[in-house]
Amino acid sequence: MDATHDSSTAVRVGLIGYGLAGSVFHAPLIAATEGLTLDTIVTSSPERQQQARAEFPDVRLVDSAYELWGRADELDLIVIASPNRSHVPLARAALEAGLPTVVDKPLAATAAEAEELAALAESRGLLLSVFQNRRWDNDFRTLRKLLAEGALGEVQRFESRFERWRPQLKGGWRESGDPAEIGGLLYDLGSHLVDQALTLFGPVESVYAEADVRRPEARTDDDTFIALTHTGGVRSHLWMSATTAQLGPRFRVLGSESGYVKYGLDPQEAALRDGRRPGDPSAEWGAEPEGDWGRLGAGESPLTGGGTPVPTLQGDYPAYYAGIAAALRDGTPPPVTAAEAAAALHVLEAARLSAAERRTVRIEVPA
Repeated sequence: MDATHDSSTAVRVGLIGYGLAGSVFHAPLIAATEGLTLDTIVTSSPERQQQARAEFPDVRLVDSAYELWGRADELDLIVIASPNRSHVPLARAALEAGLPTVVDKPLAATAAEAEELAALAESRGLLLSVFQNRRWDNDFRTLRKLLAEGALGEVQRFESRFERWRPQLKGGWRESGDPAEIGGLLYDLGSHLVDQALTLFGPVESVYAEADVRRPEARTDDDTFIALTHTGGVRSHLWMSATTAQLGPRFRVLGSESGYVKYGLDPQEAALRDGRRPGDPSAEWGAEPEGDWGRLGAGESPLTGGGTPVPTLQGDYPAYYAGIAAALRDGTPPPVTAAEAAAALHVLEAARLSAAERRTVRIEVPA
């Protein structure tokens, strides 16, 4: 794939990391975005360098992020898709080099670190954004539309799940018990679930969580539940698990007039893993078949035909980097702000404390 857009004004992007996040999500989406050009990929792995060279033959490859800081004047944006423990030091280095920065979630291990990075970016007049692609999932976009239309009445309960059946460990830093790695499902899938809940229903005043280590030899949480009480009265129940033998609905949202139930996952990640790209004429990007649509109704189960099918909007991961390009070009707010990332980390920290101490944790909500 051509990683350039043949424009002297295109934003030149340095991508740090070419594992799952870098190779499956960031590189393809950057390359597909008008106004961005993938200039440099940082990876020290010979295998990943070979993969990057095959997929983006015109892109420069370097072994270390430190090689980027010496040529900061040749780049316009840094994207950090390296392991979680490196997010804060690399983001700080990029901002200190004068470079706008995108960081894969989670931005940091703590809200305090996220707020420090946000302050650094603001002091230097630089963009700092966090890649929360799940805001552009097809089901989430559809739910936001239903809520904007008032189709459910007053929302009372929001249930959201990222559940998997992976009884065998895969290994790697995500399953490490070392707190410095910021592994486990709470900070992985939980980052998405909490961000979506806050985006839909606003600040949280209290958090209750249960975090378990279910699989033999596992070292960090692989089956976790969070209950949030939002200041507006909505209760969010969030599940993240690698040990769910029977998967529940992705969303079950209950309101005073109706409910919305949606099963299955947005197809974009599977498409990217399979090598398909936005703009591929062979398929409509982010679309799903009618049989996968969620249902809206009251008084009956969607599994026995209750409710009315709701056409699912197309998923739109490309919108994130289109928003980044617009923010750099026009000075508009980024699609996800560092302040939003810090707010989600306040909730994740409270959840970790709640699970450890087996109690409900209150969060101070700014006046």
